[in-house]
Order: sequence, then structure tokens, then C-alpha cells
Amino acid sequence: MSDPTKSPARLIEVVIDEAAPVRRSADAEHERRVAIYDLLEENFFAPLLAPEGPYTLHLSLVENRLIFEIRQAASGETLNRLALSLQPFRGIMKDYALVCETYYEAIKSAPRSHIEAIDMGRRGLHNEGSQLLRKKLGPGVDLDFDTARRLFTLLYVMQMRG
Repeated sequence: MSDPTKSPARLIEVVIDEAAPVRRSADAEHERRVAIYDLLEENFFAPLLAPEGPYTLHLSLVENRLIFEIRQAASGETLNRLALSLQPFRGIMKDYALVCETYYEAIKSAPRSHIEAIDMGRRGLHNEGSQLLRKKLGPGVDLDFDTARRLFTLLYVMQMRG
């Protein structure tokens, strides 16, 4: 089996551009760091009709849109800029935020069975959001499910305030 860290169809850097500094909870910052780390450790990311990678990805939120600026890592040249409306993600994000809040409270004192039940719901919503993100990126980028999951985590953390 080939080494996925050597594949040209991959991200080697993710930059999150935020217009203004945002304060997030320690849990949210931890989620962000873990998602980026896991994403860079193993991913499949292949922009369609683009030269061979690897790639860097610059993410930003601009006027209710998630901007994916895909650059060739070697040259820094921008290969594609995709703008996804956040509107289709609103319901999932709201539900996911509520379940995450419940989960973080539950892990402090709830019985293990209760925490596991909440976590199953959390993973289900995360999967739903990941599938939606993969579908929306589909016309421009081929990516695997685990890569979509990690990108959904970043989208979730980016849109959080406070």
C-alpha cells in the first residue's frame, strides 16, 4: 500500500484567515488544533482540473460564505477559489452546537452510558455535515470522507463566536 503522506492529492498546510481575532472556548480551540493536525497527518484532497499537488488551503468566512482558496504548495499559485454558502449548513450547525454543548457538560459528571448516547448523536450530526460539505465541494474537489469530517470541524469552529 502506498504512503498517503507522499500522495500529491493532499493538503500539506491549512491556513484559517479571520478578518478579526475571535475568542473561542478552550474546547473549540482544542477542536481546531486537533482537526488541523489530523487533517495534515492524513487526507485525500484533489481539486479537479488542477495541476498535481500537494496543496495548501486557505479558509475564510466572507459575507455568509466559506471561501476555499486552493493553492499549489510548491509555487503558492492560487489554483481555485470556491465560495460555499453557509445557509445549507445552518440547521446542522445549530443542532451540532447544542449537542456539543450538552456533551461537554455531560462529560463533567454524567454516567458513561449517557455520555455515549450524546456522543452517538454528535457523531451522526458531524457525519451529516461532512456529507453535505463533500456534496457542495463535489463539483470542484474530490475528497474522502475523513477529510470532509475534519474540514467540517474547521467550518464549525470558524463560525463559532464567543
